[in-house]
Amino acid sequence: MKLFVISNRLPVTFTKENDDYLINKSSGGLVSGISAYLASMNSSSLDKSNYYWVGWPGLSFPDKKQTEIKQDLLKKKLVPVFINEKTMDKFYFGFCNKTIWPLFHYFSAYTLYDNDMWENYKFVNEKFCEIICDMVEPNDTIWIHDYHLMLLPALIRKKINNAKIGFFLHIPFPHFEIFRFLPRAWRDKILRGLLGADLIGFHTNDYSRYFLGSVLRLLGFDNHLGEIQLDDRIVKVDTFQMGIDFKSFENLARSEKTKTECSLLKRGLPNQKIILSIDRLDYTKGILNRLRGYQLFLEKNPEWHGKVTMLAITVPSRIGVEKYNQMKREIDEIIGKINGLYSTLIWNPIIYQYRSFYGEQLSALYKLSDIALVTPLRDGMNLISKEYLASRTDNTGVLVLSEMAGASKEMIETITINPNHIENIADAIKKALEMKKEEQIYRNMAIRKRLKANDVIKWANNFLVSLIHIKSKQRTFEKKYLDDNIKNEIIKDYKKAKKKIIFLDYDGTLVPFVDDPARAEPDKILMNLLTELANDQSVHLVIISGRECETLDKWFWSIKCSLVAEHGVWIKKRLKKWKIFRKLDDKWKLQIKPYLETYSKMLAGSFYEEKSHSLVWHFRKSDKLHGEMVSNELTDNLKNITARMSLHVVKGHDIVEIKSIDIDKGTAVKDFNPESNYDFILSIGDDWTDEDMFKALPQNAYTIKVGMAKSYSRFNVYNFMEARSLIKELLNAK
Repeated sequence: MKLFVISNRLPVTFTKENDDYLINKSSGGLVSGISAYLASMNSSSLDKSNYYWVGWPGLSFPDKKQTEIKQDLLKKKLVPVFINEKTMDKFYFGFCNKTIWPLFHYFSAYTLYDNDMWENYKFVNEKFCEIICDMVEPNDTIWIHDYHLMLLPALIRKKINNAKIGFFLHIPFPHFEIFRFLPRAWRDKILRGLLGADLIGFHTNDYSRYFLGSVLRLLGFDNHLGEIQLDDRIVKVDTFQMGIDFKSFENLARSEKTKTECSLLKRGLPNQKIILSIDRLDYTKGILNRLRGYQLFLEKNPEWHGKVTMLAITVPSRIGVEKYNQMKREIDEIIGKINGLYSTLIWNPIIYQYRSFYGEQLSALYKLSDIALVTPLRDGMNLISKEYLASRTDNTGVLVLSEMAGASKEMIETITINPNHIENIADAIKKALEMKKEEQIYRNMAIRKRLKANDVIKWANNFLVSLIHIKSKQRTFEKKYLDDNIKNEIIKDYKKAKKKIIFLDYDGTLVPFVDDPARAEPDKILMNLLTELANDQSVHLVIISGRECETLDKWFWSIKCSLVAEHGVWIKKRLKKWKIFRKLDDKWKLQIKPYLETYSKMLAGSFYEEKSHSLVWHFRKSDKLHGEMVSNELTDNLKNITARMSLHVVKGHDIVEIKSIDIDKGTAVKDFNPESNYDFILSIGDDWTDEDMFKALPQNAYTIKVGMAKSYSRFNVYNFMEARSLIKELLNAK
């Protein structure tokens, strides 16, 4: 069993010097986090040697050089995906960073919608798929990371149906109203791409909810406790707050080299309170607002002049992209302005550097700084905030954290600010500078204890254990799936039996659901199947539906079968007239109809249908998310109203039905005495009303649920086409 870690970039980066290719370790939270987990795998069931990391090596290589590079990387358990420079430019700098990155961070005005970039995004995902599918074996685990590869899960699933696939998004997933800005074909493809995974992970509950909301409103798939029931399997959506390698940062902060770096830094800043601002150059990080907040603080608090210095460090990012070049110019200008306004001969309010810091230097910055300003306008998690506090081994220091960062959800003891509110930032800086050490220690002890317990290794373990769990849950349904062996058993018993009875639900079982129930009439192929089945002298065919008598008569008058209408209220046995199963009092309708009328006006596209002894409120035409909310409210209200009435209120497939509690499909099937009169019983249905039928039939009956939801049925099929296919195979087996 192997673990495949899949990311856009490998954890190493190549640079070219003359004719040589140099290899260096990459930086970033994903690389350091996953690397720490892989290093910990020695003590787990996955041997350290039993993993591969797949990604782009960072450069385009000549064809003749690729084989050599690949062999060198494979020795390090790294698998390169070679992509030419032009394609990578349109994929990475194009669709990933000019479409997905700004939109998912709520910068819709910065978002480009370019079809050529989209085509390259698809191409690169397909390229990754080819590499992975050539290497993966049964029982291997595929863990895909981040927004660059959102189409990949479904591409792999198409080629390897039983693959174990996890996907984790390291940036925010936006609200539906933002996500829908994408062209319809793109957004559907992205959602279906992600649903190719068995487990989809996000940093916060908000991101998980937004994803589930988009899936419901755009694809129509609802969820129960984060589980989405697809035609072929369950997909789990869950929250996993990514941690850091806490021990490594703590140990690094205590090292002698870090102490030396601290001494060197402190020598240049005697008697100063130090505010640290360190971020990658990116418009999502809120750097400009942070600087403006510091400027306002200096303006409002002249008593702090000469006593506080900001270390403003901007790490180069996406060099050559105009949006980032423009932002750097603005940062340079505002820092110049602040220093120009407030500097003295012996003090500069800001020390600015445009460069990267690693190892002991970075640790020294964390350890030395009295305050860390982490104020992104939107951030998936933000690991800098966690790294800062992990490095504060004496529990001192103050973290000022944006409420728009995912980390703010678990680091509640920090000073949280709205990064769009300049005065809020200025006031927070003052509060942080004046906070007593006792309070700093009290706050930070709680956070550091939490960060230590929930480090990156636990995050990875939790994700992969959850992936194993959902695959196990899927297998419980696979055991019930109507495979070839079970199908052959049914056919064998069917051929052997002298008297057979077959109960078939209609909507969702023999035909798909449609927006207008009146337009779900049977097609010619289905009519031929049912006619041939009913003409078999040894078969008693019963169509048992929630529809009214008139509709069933209109559709099936030519077929020699029995009909059951309104889930058992009316029964018409072969060659006989309709009879009511039990006399019912319908006065309750007068009390219920006004509620259905009110909710029909409330929700566009909804309506209610009155049958002879039941009422059905439909919302299939309505907006999915709004429909679910309104239908849940209606169901709760109706259950309260009917608590002392002999009525049953149940939500079905985009409907809410109210009917007598004394009648159901279970009581209807018993009227045919299937256990006594027949030596072969088959029942197929798709929703909650069919569960009564499954329960009422004897244990030796072949009961089949259409769809993979939990059921009292013995077996499941994926969809109505498989139900039809079984009927056809029974006919061919005569």
